[in-house]
Amino acid sequence: MAFYVTLHFQTMFSRIREDIANIMTRDPAARSAWEVITCYPGFHAIVIQRCAHWFWQNNFKWLGRFTSHIGRWLTGIEIHPGAQIGRRVFIDHGFGVVIGETAEVGDDCTIYQGVTLGGTSLSKGAKRHPTLGNGVIIGAGAQVLGSFTVGEGAKVGSNAVVVKPVPAGATAVGNPARILEKESGNARDETAARMFAAYGVTPNGDDPLSKALHGLIDNAATQEHQIERILAALKCAGIDCETLETAEKFDPDQLNKLVE
Repeated sequence: MAFYVTLHFQTMFSRIREDIANIMTRDPAARSAWEVITCYPGFHAIVIQRCAHWFWQNNFKWLGRFTSHIGRWLTGIEIHPGAQIGRRVFIDHGFGVVIGETAEVGDDCTIYQGVTLGGTSLSKGAKRHPTLGNGVIIGAGAQVLGSFTVGEGAKVGSNAVVVKPVPAGATAVGNPARILEKESGNARDETAARMFAAYGVTPNGDDPLSKALHGLIDNAATQEHQIERILAALKCAGIDCETLETAEKFDPDQLNKLVE
């Protein structure tokens, strides 16, 4: 018995050291391990949740809930003791984060303040909350609702409302969330994005609706230019075309700015 207790405490302290090193690597504001230990509510919430989860798994349900409640009171972060939290999970700032009972959070995930991993079903005992794959980033204020999977390396932008699966490596933005599939890019940029993408925002992670509108505007500008060249050629050939009443000049640059 003493051997298993010793092993448990060794594992717990090993995980704590791992969490501190992870925060020091991923948060440029972290200046020392002591600062992380004393001043990071996300770190406190993860440590308390591990204790609450142990109670929950060993059928001390009330004690698990009470420990979770104390953690919520101390940190402003509510994680149900039944939730499964992976290794090196970083809850940055964290105030207002809610993670439900059947949620599963993979390794190396980043969760910002105001995030909800919530359920949409009242069925007791059923899987009601989302599963996050390894390396997922959930931006501030995002709501991920339902028993689906957000794939490995995916990103959810700030204030997005996600109610359907997100493929691995994709980005979900908007309300309701639209999915921007992963595109092949510069290997250095992709590596940097995996290491740190603040609030789920990446340099090339444009809203797919915005990208579609930009494409339509650019296509319309190209067609207008082609029509002007055709009319000029016809005029040079002595073919006079009836002109319509002059409308306001089409300005693609101005329209592109409006949908940025």
